[in-house]
Amino acid sequence: MDEDIRSSTSDRRTWIPALVWVRSYDKAWLRGDVVAGLTLAAYLLPAGLGDASLANLPPQAGLYACLFAGLVFWLFCSSRHTAVSVTSAISLLVGASLADLAGSDASRFAALAAGTAVLVAIIALIAWAVRAGAIVNFISESVMVGFKCGVALYLASTQLPKLFGIHGAHGDFWENSAYLIKHLGETNTFSLVIGLAALGALVLGKLILPNKPIALFVVVGGIIVSTLLQLDTKGVKLLGAVPQGLPPFGWPQVYWSDFNALLPLAFACFLLAAVETAAIGRTFAAKHGGRLDANQEFLALAASNLTAGLGHGFPVSGGMSQSLVNEGSGARTPLSGAFAALFILFVVLFLSDQLSALPQPVLAAVVLMAVAGLFQINALKHLWHASRPDFFVAMASLFGVLGSGLLRGVMIGAIISLVQLLHRASRPHVAVLGRIPGTRRYSDMERHTDNEASPGALIVRPEGSLIYFNIDHVCDTILARVRRETVSPRLVVLDLSAAPYMDLQSADTLAHMADELRSLNVRLQVVEARSGVRDRLNSEGVETRIGGTNRFITIADAMDEFEQTKPSPA
Repeated sequence: MDEDIRSSTSDRRTWIPALVWVRSYDKAWLRGDVVAGLTLAAYLLPAGLGDASLANLPPQAGLYACLFAGLVFWLFCSSRHTAVSVTSAISLLVGASLADLAGSDASRFAALAAGTAVLVAIIALIAWAVRAGAIVNFISESVMVGFKCGVALYLASTQLPKLFGIHGAHGDFWENSAYLIKHLGETNTFSLVIGLAALGALVLGKLILPNKPIALFVVVGGIIVSTLLQLDTKGVKLLGAVPQGLPPFGWPQVYWSDFNALLPLAFACFLLAAVETAAIGRTFAAKHGGRLDANQEFLALAASNLTAGLGHGFPVSGGMSQSLVNEGSGARTPLSGAFAALFILFVVLFLSDQLSALPQPVLAAVVLMAVAGLFQINALKHLWHASRPDFFVAMASLFGVLGSGLLRGVMIGAIISLVQLLHRASRPHVAVLGRIPGTRRYSDMERHTDNEASPGALIVRPEGSLIYFNIDHVCDTILARVRRETVSPRLVVLDLSAAPYMDLQSADTLAHMADELRSLNVRLQVVEARSGVRDRLNSEGVETRIGGTNRFITIADAMDEFEQTKPSPA
């Protein structure tokens, strides 16, 4: 089965992998897919309700998003276990970003959220068409760690007031936290008790019954308790009416001019969805074998977000916890996602009116528990010990979320990460090489202090492509090393084996460095240059100025020739 699904991702004759693997579907897999689908739906139902609350949308919007996205995602995805869902990060992003555009008009807010999903679908479709799978690599893991930690803290600041029965909190993390502290005296005891009881049940259930739909039982229990005790008469806020049946399927009621205003939000949602979905796919590919086709996942995201938007939902993504539940429940093929969507369809058609009695503190507990894993303290500790620059990128993303909002937070982290990448690329390491004792091989003397230096010669190797923004650093480093030598070398051997690419400016700058070395009575010899680099040097007419680029000459050959031409000692 794995081979069938993997081969479908590389089959250029179809854009729908399911058309390939479904031909070999074994009836024995059906039971596992159905059980996994029902279990997945049990997770998606409370998640849909909770994330709709985070997005400041009516609860049915979360159900519609999971329903319509799930009906098509399985057809296009390349990963066997990835489950599509609304996610806390994207929901918060939608809720925090649309308030200014929609004002106090709830129907316009819902239309803008659906329009954002359609725009995410268009972006994902373009990314698939141009095969931009590498785009997911531009949001580094350190950015995502900081972003998720910031989201977890921000979410806690929005849900804790609901847990305490305090209404009216709004703003960023600091404003929400200050509001909660200031109004603790207004805590509703019934809200706090039922909220803490729900949270305790969720924690206990996760410890005792991992990978079981405890959240669904907590939601059902909350509805029963609310009905029996009539909690609404005791000041406990309930979920409220959830329309029964399907919404009219069609284009959201937004203006064309709205799409321009929604573009930054949609692009941020797409980046988060692409990174999260690719991370899930890579996780399962590493576990079960094969390779993830990130471009195919773009098409799956395009189809699922389009149907979610047309079905009055909001942007969706692959969900890590939901996908792990899907896998752990015995899913054999992506068909489990379709079964989950059908079960949600049954709830929407026949049971949605029962959800109106759900206490808001219970829903807040479900949301808090669902995203507890977002605050990855161990990941932050690892970054602190392993790479301080990456740790600071994560913290910049975290505090960007807390102080500037979700959209700016992820962008701040991404920009800092890219600046760091450019800084590293602009200053590649220039290794000084020495001969490994007893061999004709040469390696970095800084890492291997027992290597033997070559008197009268300096052997250097820039470790990276030579590009206009780093060539000055490379040449300045080499010239500085030449001037720093106690005995001025007569030969500089430039090993270009670690430079896969060289641009026009770099070729010209190398020629000028050769001229400067010649003025110091030092000869430059280039060795082990790759074919593309040799072609660049030849096409720019600088090969003779840098001493030739014979592809047959190694460092050892150059040093043998140098030793033979050394003047005999007096």
